[in-house]
Amino acid sequence: MARRPDEDYDYLFKVVLIGDSGVGKSNLLSRFTRNEFCIESKSTIGVEFATRTVQVEGKIIKAQIWDTAGQERYRAITSAYYRGALGALLVYDVTKPTTFENVSRWLKELRDHADSNIVITLIGNKTDLKHLRAVATEDAQGYAEKEGLSFIETSALEAVNVEKAFQTILGEIYRIISKKSLSSEDPAPASVKEGKTIAIAAADSNVKKPCCSSS
Repeated sequence: MARRPDEDYDYLFKVVLIGDSGVGKSNLLSRFTRNEFCIESKSTIGVEFATRTVQVEGKIIKAQIWDTAGQERYRAITSAYYRGALGALLVYDVTKPTTFENVSRWLKELRDHADSNIVITLIGNKTDLKHLRAVATEDAQGYAEKEGLSFIETSALEAVNVEKAFQTILGEIYRIISKKSLSSEDPAPASVKEGKTIAIAAADSNVKKPCCSSS
C-alpha cells in the first residue's frame, strides 16, 4: 500500500512556540505553515500544532510546530508540551517591554522541562510597528548572546524573517542530529523518525494570503 505524501520524510522535528500571550505566536505559526496572517486571531486555548515539510541540506524535514496559550492558567501542560521538543522559539513583542522582561522566566521553564540540548531562538516579533517599538534590538541581542541563544526579529504581518527564523532553527537541529548520528551508533531519539526520501515541494511562501476576509 502506497504511503501518503505527507508521510514521506527523513526526519520529524518537534518545535515549540513559547512566550507571553499576545506576542504573535499563533500568527508566526500560521505564517510559516500556511502563509496566512489573521489580524483578529483569538488567544490560543490550550495547545494546537501545525506541520510543514521543508528541505534542509537535501533531507526532507517534517516540522511539527506546537503553539500554546501564554496565559498562566494553561501552564500546567508544560511537561507534556515540551516532551520530545528539539527546538523552541521564545517570542516577545518588541512594542511591549513586559513581554521581553518575562523572557527569562520562560527560558528558565524551558530549561527545567525540556531536553538540555534543545535549540533555542529568541524572536522579537511585530517589527512592523516601528513607531511603537519599546525594546531595542541591541538589548535583545545582548541578552541572547549572554544566554547562548540565536536571535532574530520578525514581522508575522509583513512576513519578514518568519521563514528565515524557522528554517534557521530546523537547520541547527538537523546539524546537531547529524553529528549525533555520525558520532554514535545509538538509534535516533524517538522524536526523530527515519522515513523514505521523496522530493516534496514546500508550500509556496512567496505570496501573502490573508486568512480573514476584510470588507
